[in-house]
Amino acid sequence: MLSKARRLAATLVHLLQSLPCSAGRLAALLLLLSLGTAAGHAVVVRGVVRDPLGAPVMGARVQLIYGPNVAAAVITGADGSYEIRSAEPGRFVLLTSAPSFTPGISEDFYGGRTDVVVRNITLEVASVTEQVSVTATGLPTPLQQLSSSVTLFAAQDLGNQVGINDTLRQSPGVAVVQTGQYGGVTSLFVRGGNSTANKVLLDGIPVEDIGGVFDYSSVSSTAVHSMELYRGPDSVLYGADAGAGVVSINTPRGNSLRPVLNYLGSGGNLHSYRNLADLSGAWRKTDYYLSFSRFNSANALPRDEYHAVTSAANLGYNLSGNTQLRLTLRNADNANGLPGAHDFYGISADGKQGDQDLYSGLTLEDRRAGNWHNVFRYGIARKREQEQQFNNVGTPVTYNFGTPFTEYFGNTVTIQGANGYSATGQASFFIPNEKSVSNRDEFSYQTDYALPYHVMALGGFWYENERGSFVTSYSNETIQRTNYQVSLQFQGDIRNRLFYSLGGAIQKNHLYGITGTPRLGLAWVPVRPAAGWFRGTKVRGNVATGVQEPSLALEFASLYTQLLQAGDTADIALYHVSPAGPERSRTYDLGIDQNILGEKLIFKLGYFHNIFDHQMEGVDTGALEQVFGFSPAVVTTVYTPYLNSLAFRAQGIEAEVQYQPLRSLFLHAGYSYLDAVVLHSFTSDAYNNGAYNPNPNLPGIAIGAEGPLVGARPFRRPPHTGFFSAQYTASKFTAALTGALASRSDDSTFLDGFDMNFGNSLVLPNRNLDYGYAKLDTSLTYAATRRITVFTQLNNLLNQQHIGPIGYPSLPFTVQAGLKVRLAGFKQ
Repeated sequence: MLSKARRLAATLVHLLQSLPCSAGRLAALLLLLSLGTAAGHAVVVRGVVRDPLGAPVMGARVQLIYGPNVAAAVITGADGSYEIRSAEPGRFVLLTSAPSFTPGISEDFYGGRTDVVVRNITLEVASVTEQVSVTATGLPTPLQQLSSSVTLFAAQDLGNQVGINDTLRQSPGVAVVQTGQYGGVTSLFVRGGNSTANKVLLDGIPVEDIGGVFDYSSVSSTAVHSMELYRGPDSVLYGADAGAGVVSINTPRGNSLRPVLNYLGSGGNLHSYRNLADLSGAWRKTDYYLSFSRFNSANALPRDEYHAVTSAANLGYNLSGNTQLRLTLRNADNANGLPGAHDFYGISADGKQGDQDLYSGLTLEDRRAGNWHNVFRYGIARKREQEQQFNNVGTPVTYNFGTPFTEYFGNTVTIQGANGYSATGQASFFIPNEKSVSNRDEFSYQTDYALPYHVMALGGFWYENERGSFVTSYSNETIQRTNYQVSLQFQGDIRNRLFYSLGGAIQKNHLYGITGTPRLGLAWVPVRPAAGWFRGTKVRGNVATGVQEPSLALEFASLYTQLLQAGDTADIALYHVSPAGPERSRTYDLGIDQNILGEKLIFKLGYFHNIFDHQMEGVDTGALEQVFGFSPAVVTTVYTPYLNSLAFRAQGIEAEVQYQPLRSLFLHAGYSYLDAVVLHSFTSDAYNNGAYNPNPNLPGIAIGAEGPLVGARPFRRPPHTGFFSAQYTASKFTAALTGALASRSDDSTFLDGFDMNFGNSLVLPNRNLDYGYAKLDTSLTYAATRRITVFTQLNNLLNQQHIGPIGYPSLPFTVQAGLKVRLAGFKQ
């Protein structure tokens, strides 16, 4: 369009010159000035095209797409740079192609009349997976340059699943544990770490409870565009709670120039149904995405109905081509029955759990001079949870120990562990009435600057204000924490072969003071990726530390807090009892990524070694007497106090293979071995000193009723886990088969003091108490028309009943079938 304007101006100048001399010169001058003004108002898009290792790509064709048309196109120079212009402002997409690379399509962006927009492009060799991670370094970085272990999940990996639990199982180094069926509390264990040692981010906003507790069953697959799972401590970037890993969830953004309305409706067995609708698009400087869904199921147990209502929004506004304001919001309202550990009672308890979670963030992102990038973010998390028991069920038994009281017991059952041990009896119900609140306000600032010699400097500051309460029938606790952190990290490469990341953070935590967390990562590429056999080798390694703040419940139950509330400051001083402190982790890992057949067949192998110390553990009153020497008078004033006294080691091997033998077929599989062992535990010390025998029916067998013993494995972390998936994609038909495998794992029935004599006869040996399982799922999708797609999702094909911990029956075989309708094209 600009060249046409120039030709027209030249023609007019020639015609006007036939007028009198003074008039012709004046007209020509005015036309030239207007032409200069038009050229000055062009949108300028510039950047550098690089390969996955950061080397410039010469001769790449970069096309600027405006609507359905190509506005302009250029060829990159020897240094990979390009500059492209458009006289019209609007929303653009860059389409980039080069020989031996997969064509790249950028995210859409806005460019104003006077904007100079910088868009650097990374082209991928024909690849089997998405290749860019943000979580590992805080900056968009190709996987080939990372030293970290990261698993990326795209929207299509979620398939037709209702939640994200089964998707998270498709990664090495993790164990996903759900206590019950739909809505049952779900925990994630990364490389042997505790389930509370993971930072969970939603659009960059921390959403875990204070202290790291997070229930993954509360996250619907609604409005989930992608996820990243970072395996390893990363407190440098994410502060407390990133002691074992980081899970980052991202909401979709609207990008269609015309509104798109999608509807999904499905139904299945167990009286389940689902409805979902979303609206998205982009108009001038604004993009928008809105979504709402509801899922209901009766589950397979009595008094265990479940519903989940999710709404989400992602609204963006471009102040200019380089400055964007974005608001994200997600609200989840979930409720389910509390049948309890059904296999321990033979009947379901009559209770309910409700969760109301609201997450929102306001982000201002700005780029200056192409080299300086700033992100300002304010985020909130508002979380409410209630556990309530309605009616007593089971057999009532009245006791009188000076004051009469009644306990309710389940049916007589035989509890059978996967290790062959069993116990027969009746267990008392314990469903407390609890209410908890966890609120967080956070402000963060991150800045990065591209220095010479391929060096990127990244600095950050965040402030968070945490407030919470924990209310039970016997306590009412409130807390407020104010935390700060500053961080600095450098990353870069040497000759596009050696990639490094070095950083550290200093955190001031309201509870435990100042801590430091360094991190170093190196990746070396001795063989660059290329077509052919064994072309592409990367050797990687990391050393890092992490820190975690105790949860609200653990801080309130700490020995220090309980003695302080009892007014026993003398014993606090006598036994040097300290407040709950930071739970720490340190790790190193080594690995190799090998391209066997180009990037169609990739094999990854890694070793990790973690130490988790100063972990919080419940200390039995007997341990207080035997180990600490507390007097019986003091012991009777506390209730299962917690101390930073647990330490364990977790080392293992991760193996992963990705293979795309055909364009329409993708195979992915992995295996992990975990060798985790408890190194120190005060509870174990008490047992070893012969304080008492947990189960009188199993003499001579040491059992950790409330926690693992020294030399044993931490609970609910199977030593062998694996996964696989096979996906076939045709023009109208898609089929996928996924599997998650796990061996037996250590655990406890946690029924110490719950038999009819308030004894421990229902406690079983920990070793291999939980069953192994093989969970197979499949999905089928068929595009009946351009706008209508029908699908079915079949879960737990083998009808496995022991996917969860002992006592909790798993969701049986389920089927969901429905359709998706897409309406697009109406004018805005």
